[in-house]
Amino acid sequence: MSKRDYYEVLGIAKDAQEREIKKAYKRMAMKYHPDRNKTDADASEKFKEASEAYEVLVDPEKRAAYDQFGHDAVNGQQGGHGFGAGADFGDIFGDVFGDIFGGGQRRQQRAARGADLRYNMELTLEEAVRGVTKEIKIPTLVGCETCDGSGAKPGTQASTCSTCHGHGQVQMRQGFFTVQQPCPTCRGRGQIITDPCPKCHGEGRYQKSKTLSVKIPAGVDTGDRIRLSGEGEAGEAGAPSGDLYVQMHVREHAIFSRDGNNLACEVPIGFTVAALGGEVEVPTLDGRVKLKIPAETQTGRLFRLKGKGVRSARNGQLGDLLCKVYIETPVKLTDAQKDLLRQLEDSCGGSAAKKHQPKTEGFLNGVKRFFDDLTR
Repeated sequence: MSKRDYYEVLGIAKDAQEREIKKAYKRMAMKYHPDRNKTDADASEKFKEASEAYEVLVDPEKRAAYDQFGHDAVNGQQGGHGFGAGADFGDIFGDVFGDIFGGGQRRQQRAARGADLRYNMELTLEEAVRGVTKEIKIPTLVGCETCDGSGAKPGTQASTCSTCHGHGQVQMRQGFFTVQQPCPTCRGRGQIITDPCPKCHGEGRYQKSKTLSVKIPAGVDTGDRIRLSGEGEAGEAGAPSGDLYVQMHVREHAIFSRDGNNLACEVPIGFTVAALGGEVEVPTLDGRVKLKIPAETQTGRLFRLKGKGVRSARNGQLGDLLCKVYIETPVKLTDAQKDLLRQLEDSCGGSAAKKHQPKTEGFLNGVKRFFDDLTR
């Protein structure tokens, strides 16, 4: 039976470029591949026909001979390379579908970059606000200085892997498909070390604890992190090292709490200062300051001390210190002190309560109206 014209098989013009040939074959392969088309009894033959046409037309020398002499020019070459006896389907299919299966066997495996590491650093509030330099010790993989990361004993060198021929990957056939996998002989390196380095045992890196000095900028907060480029694990076979990320955690403070750039604290005051006014000492991260309390101050009032907070590590803005006062009830009173308080209570109660205790008076009136409404 005479063969069909290869250009006709792929449905392309005789002046088609290589890109058009590959595109046409890919379309035919997807349509007639036996694993994708099990209902058409002729799919397998059509697929082989398309593959044979592609093999000839994609090769410039074979194509030139075919254009001049037809099928007779390439029939003698089909036994070793086409889809007759001994056909290497993986080379053709992998060439066209290389983007799906990892680029074919021609793509060499690259040495892997070292892994990134993370270090959790605890800071006091003072350290976080002012900044600090700390030394940390981290266990990691470092590049072997004896063999310069090659893994081979000094004076020797690695040899090309005979299984993958230095590509680091091999192709495994599964029916008509070819799957690319790391070479089991060289573990994807593409090279075999016959005389390993005594320091790293052929790995090119080894486990070691190293000490680093880390400068923490002023104003960091919990959740912030610093990246130390190249301070992670060493890469394989001399590949670049990973990075080290230092993660910040600021411990709780006995006096201050933090909200962004602002600090907050609670300040106790006596009821005499609250009633008559006065001054109290307030702690800040820069020392003590005087806070003026106006007369008739109530519990929960908030005072803002400008610029006594935290300077942001990101934009340099300076926060405030928010002081929330609460009135402390005196304890362990003497009988004389209790009598004085009773006299004060008598003078502020009765008809004078509306004047001296407006919130109490308002609350009692609200309670009275509530119960009156219930009884109606």
